[in-house]
Order: sequence, then C-alpha cells, then structure tokens
Amino acid sequence: MTLLNRPRYAGRLNAFKAGLPGKPTVADLIARVASVPGMDAADLNYPDHFQGYAPAELGRVLADNGISLNGVAMRYYTDPGFRLGAFSNPDPVVRRAAVDITKRGLDALAAMGGRVMTLWMGQDGVDYAFQGDYARMWEDSLECLAQVCDHNPDLDIALEYKPSEPRAFSLMPDIGTNLLALRELGRANTGITLDFCHVLFAGEIPAQSAQLAGRYSRILGVHLNDGYGKRDDGLMVGSVHPVQTLELFVELDRQGFDGVIYFDTFPDHGGLDPVAEAGVNVMMADRLRGIAKGLAGDAELTAAMARQDAAATLRLVAGRLYQG
Repeated sequence: MTLLNRPRYAGRLNAFKAGLPGKPTVADLIARVASVPGMDAADLNYPDHFQGYAPAELGRVLADNGISLNGVAMRYYTDPGFRLGAFSNPDPVVRRAAVDITKRGLDALAAMGGRVMTLWMGQDGVDYAFQGDYARMWEDSLECLAQVCDHNPDLDIALEYKPSEPRAFSLMPDIGTNLLALRELGRANTGITLDFCHVLFAGEIPAQSAQLAGRYSRILGVHLNDGYGKRDDGLMVGSVHPVQTLELFVELDRQGFDGVIYFDTFPDHGGLDPVAEAGVNVMMADRLRGIAKGLAGDAELTAAMARQDAAATLRLVAGRLYQG
C-alpha cells in the first residue's frame, strides 16, 4: 500500500473545545492538539473550520504548531438546507449545492497539500417507510459522487459509513453497501474510512470490515474510538473492546496500512479533560499496536485460527494483552 500519511495520530479538533474560555478559535484547538505527546496530525472539517481562514493561513497555523494535515472531512448536516439529504436530496438545486460545496472543500484540501477527503453522508437517508424512492436516491448519490471524484482525480475520496444518525436509516449504512457503491462508481481515487464505533453500530466485526475494505477497495482512513454498539459513543480507545481493537490492528498490519490513526472520541460528553483523554488514546493505541506487531507471524495463533479454535486463540491473545 502506498504511504499516504506520515504522522501516526490525529486528533478531532472539536473534542478540544472543552475547558477553553470564551469561544476558542481553530488556531486555539490546533495548539491544544499539539500539546498532547504523540499527537502530530489533525483533521479539518469543511466548511466549519475554514470560517474566517484561508487554506494557506490554516496551513501556517498547523505548521507553526508542528501538526500535519491528515485530511479534510465534509460537513453537510450543519446546514438545514440539507436536512432531506445532500447527494440524495430530491431537489436537484440542493444536490448541485452539495456538490459545489464539496468541490470547494476539495480545492481547499489541494491548496493545503492534503490528499484525502472524507465523506460522511449521515444526512442521506430516510426516517419513514415510503419517504423516498430508494433507486432514485441511490442513482442521484452516485451521480454526485462521480462529479466529486472527477473534480480532482489526484485527491482521494473516502466514504465513512454509519447505519443511522442523524437520519433513522442511512442510504449506505454498512461496509457492503459502501463497497457496492464504490464498485458501481468505478473511480480509482476512492476508498473507505472505517470508524470503529460506526462499525460496531452496524453490527459488524471491525477486523472483518477492514478485510473486506482492503479486498474490494482501499482503506483510506481509520477512526479509532470505542463504544457499546448501540450508538456512536466515542469512548476512549480499547475501553470496551480491547480484543477487537487488537484484532483490527493485526488486520491493518496484514494489509500494510501505514496511515494515520484518527481519534474520533468525545471527551466533552463525559466532562473529561480532552488533553488527558487524548493522552490515554495515544497510550492505548501504542500498546495495542505493539502487541499486534508481536502477534504478526505467530505460528501458534495462525494454526489456532486456521482450525477456528477460539479457546486457544483467546488464551494466546489474553496472555499478551493481560500480563500479570
């Protein structure tokens, strides 16, 4: 796999608002990310984080803080005009507006020297039976995605899926529908962003979803967090599913993924200090990644998995994970 991103860990800027006086600026948030040891990248949301900043100015802010740009993520749901969808909206004027704002986001990404644009199309879906023409919504979405992909083929477009929220049902809710969409789209500059909580929420196994993404497309982004699978909890890395997180890292290593790990966690929900919380994420990810590398090529684990011997695999994995 081509190395697209050099830094190891990226922070979610909005997570760092908690505890700052007044109305913190994007520059304030970037500086706070930089205060976390081991955190050396950030994602920017478009257009939210670009309000009042030119791309070149944001690039300087990042550089001055020793932070690299991991990528840009589009945000449509903050605009009430997209409440019935962006790419699947029944109004062609609204769909055109969604494509146009995405193109502007891509231009900003290119101006900053970035490579990956992440699309989370949470507003594209339905809330009721008979609300939408599913075939029409699918076709409209693919038409819009094609325009976005063709705007600048040198930039990668990553689809980040989630089964619901804010809509009751997303049009592309799981790994299968997203890979099907990418196959039908047929553009080389596309791939998948896996969000650990979203994958759990979709009733999937993170490592298996990663395997499918690598088999039929590319993994362009990994959002790491944790949760209980009933909603997008955004808890600290490995706090609920350490074994499945470890299994995901093993699969990522198998594929040769060397991109950024983006911590998409919500310390503000529980009143946590975001700097301390991010530090724990770095520590947990480092520890689990180290164990994953130690499991690479382990003949005993490989043999146990080949015969689907869960008792043997758990004994071996737990021995590495829980030393005492």
